[in-house]
Amino acid sequence: MTKPPAVSLDHVSKWYGQVIGINDISIAIDGGVTGILGMNGAGKSTLFKLLMGRIRPSKGSVRLFGTNPWESPAPYRRIGYVSESERMYDWMTSIDFVSTLARLHGMTRSEAEFRAEQALSFVDLGDVLNKEVGKYSKGMRQRVKIAAALVHDPDLLILDEPLHGCDPLARTSIMNVIREIGSRGKTVLLSSHILEEIERITEQIVILHAGRLVALGNLHAIRAMLDKHPHRILIHCEDARALASSFIDKQPVYGVRFLDNERLEIMTKDLSEAHSILPALILESGVPIHSIENPDDNLESLLGYLVGDSG
Repeated sequence: MTKPPAVSLDHVSKWYGQVIGINDISIAIDGGVTGILGMNGAGKSTLFKLLMGRIRPSKGSVRLFGTNPWESPAPYRRIGYVSESERMYDWMTSIDFVSTLARLHGMTRSEAEFRAEQALSFVDLGDVLNKEVGKYSKGMRQRVKIAAALVHDPDLLILDEPLHGCDPLARTSIMNVIREIGSRGKTVLLSSHILEEIERITEQIVILHAGRLVALGNLHAIRAMLDKHPHRILIHCEDARALASSFIDKQPVYGVRFLDNERLEIMTKDLSEAHSILPALILESGVPIHSIENPDDNLESLLGYLVGDSG
């Protein structure tokens, strides 16, 4: 018998009076890391609240490991959750905080302390586990919350904006932890409104917009589907006109435009192919380059293409 997926939504809608939180969403997710992408107000928080049993669906059904959580709370023993909000006891050490939550899962004191130490070491806080949480940086506090969510070895981990407010070093550390959890066969859902963040962790994405599901699948495949749309590459350089001559009549470039003497915009319908020819052409031109950007390669642009395509 095939085991049910960790998360399954069947034509789920949730509305608050006249306001729609999510609208007729059907998805099934099991194993690995899946990024839930969407701008603020897209429905990400509503989706997570539905999964965590904080609100009931107005329509449709939610299943966790094949079970309706409103009929049985059993699935929540297999779930770890990291909320976006900060709710921690700053006077507690991280080992005390995480072990206390482990005790709430029914562990003995010695088992809870052992599992808490393991979890904190896993998120690279093993050397500061006796330090008060209130003295931690934002990134360290986020890792404590992840350790607390992992201490009972859940099969499903739900992370609501886990990288929000963290510095670049903390983001990299947390990303590494999330990737490692997914590689161990666990199911991980994490939300973000920043495409680059999700892309550094996983290629499996769900994109929400105005409460609707607009894309589900592999990010590379979704981008390939959108290659009929024009893409821009913006190059900051010493001499835009000199560099432009290197790209004229080169496939897959179909146009160049000067923004000013130091900024050149290249138009292409195949972003990856264009980037593959960039290094050789730039080297051949001899023009010093300051930066290369992809103005269209962000969530807003991706949503614009997807929503436009779907009418």
